[in-house]
Amino acid sequence: MASNVYDAIVIGSGISGGWAAKELTEKGLKTILLERGRNIEHIKDYVNANKAPWEFPHRGGKTQEMIKDYPVLSRDYTLNEMNLDYWTNEKESPYVEVKPFDWFRGYHVGGRSLMWGRQSYRWSDYDFEANAKDGIAIDWPIRYKDLAPWYSYVEKFAGISGNRDGLPQLPDGDFMPPMEMNVVEKDVAARIKSHYKNMRHMVIGRVANITEALKNRTNCQYRNKCWLGCPFGAYFSTQSSTLPAAVATGNLTLRPFSIVTKILYDKNSKKATGVEVLDAETNQTYEYKAKVIFLNASTLNSAWVLMNSATDVWPDGLGSSSGELGHNLMDHHFRCGAKGRVEGFEDKYYFGRRANGIYVPRFRNLFGDKRDYIRGFGYQGSASREGWSREIAEMNIGGDFKDALSEPGSWTMGLGAFGETLPYHENRTYLDKTKKDKWGLPVLAMDATIKDNEQKMRVDMMQDAKEMMEIAGLKDVKVYNNGYNLGGGIHEMGTARMGLDPKTSVLNKHNQVWDATNVYVTDGAAMTSAACQNPSLTYMALTARAVDHAVGEMKKLNV
Repeated sequence: MASNVYDAIVIGSGISGGWAAKELTEKGLKTILLERGRNIEHIKDYVNANKAPWEFPHRGGKTQEMIKDYPVLSRDYTLNEMNLDYWTNEKESPYVEVKPFDWFRGYHVGGRSLMWGRQSYRWSDYDFEANAKDGIAIDWPIRYKDLAPWYSYVEKFAGISGNRDGLPQLPDGDFMPPMEMNVVEKDVAARIKSHYKNMRHMVIGRVANITEALKNRTNCQYRNKCWLGCPFGAYFSTQSSTLPAAVATGNLTLRPFSIVTKILYDKNSKKATGVEVLDAETNQTYEYKAKVIFLNASTLNSAWVLMNSATDVWPDGLGSSSGELGHNLMDHHFRCGAKGRVEGFEDKYYFGRRANGIYVPRFRNLFGDKRDYIRGFGYQGSASREGWSREIAEMNIGGDFKDALSEPGSWTMGLGAFGETLPYHENRTYLDKTKKDKWGLPVLAMDATIKDNEQKMRVDMMQDAKEMMEIAGLKDVKVYNNGYNLGGGIHEMGTARMGLDPKTSVLNKHNQVWDATNVYVTDGAAMTSAACQNPSLTYMALTARAVDHAVGEMKKLNV
């Protein structure tokens, strides 16, 4: 090892970690990016990206052996043979469910930036002011104006396609041209807008799939195979975007198979001095030193690193002085909504397999609306024609069967709701030192669930979807509620929240740990509330903003 001293350390290489590495290296800092899992190289390692379903042994499905080996992953669509190696080995990295909790993880370079849904929405001041207005938890230390320029900055680099819709609850951004709604979606959107007198809207999703060429990336090919890795670089990921930018500076060192076990703290300077790393392959321990540390291991793993960094000064972990570390765990509750059948468009179809859907922005508890719960929800969904796997009314063998399959099936449409979960102090994660992972490290225990406010919201999440679809003329509309465990939305937030007071928060308004101000946490752990929009764009903006602050503080010799 030539040197273990750097200007900056970044822990985790997912969406926010990749951004931290890009920004730090572009500002001239020699940076080491530590990833606990294996490297996945752009294009070369997307081994299944160009395969057809029939090229997989089980047509892309799951086997009984896979269900046995991945009991958590099997709870949703996430378990399939096409990208199984993108997901964490559950036997090697277990966790404890005090209450049912669905934790879907990806331990490799790029993290879940390779598998995310790519929906990218700004938050508004309705979201940043919500806690203060409702008297819930603590106030955000920032407002929309603090993030607005950083939203623009990351949108331009990441490549977000979308329409400027002029909605106060969903601020417009710096978008590439939007993807197009299909003929049914346009009709439904017009009917909704007309009936609700412009108070409810259905818009095309704002998505991190580029519609125009960007740097070394090719525009979306409408294959809808994003979860396999995109050889075209058409969607934003660490591999396609931030990592190449960081590498190009000559200032980056990437070290995979590096499990950060703790942040090293000096009680005299009251600063972090570096990190301790366990090599996941050799089990050897190393130390790396730096002036500034960015912790971006994802919400729960970032909490784990902080809690496992206990010292005689902080026996419950670095950042634990407020008593809030590991608490206020949030997610978006979903798996409910409505589905229906569309008539009258039998002669219409659409182009390709659009890797995006529609979005219905929040309308509850806004603009004078008042419900028996607080906050709200949005919808994601789409309209499409059934394919070859639909039920066939004709005989299921012979000529009639083949003839039926030569034509597209009926139009159907679904709206799935994503609702805000409040930041409850009692929803928490903590270290369970009685159970160890493959490397002998303590694991996380999850003790969190949705409560009465969210359960009341779910009633509207179903009924409002049904009402809008019936108003839009859909037939046989049925609501569904498939049940939900916290974590299932794969939008974990909280555990190291931002705030104005070190007595009630883990981080300050610049994402610095109050207890060690040269440590920044800019992933989902930092979130003070959850809103109902997908949060990843906010992580990107927070990260770019925090790096700008960190470098400024380094120039002032404050860190």
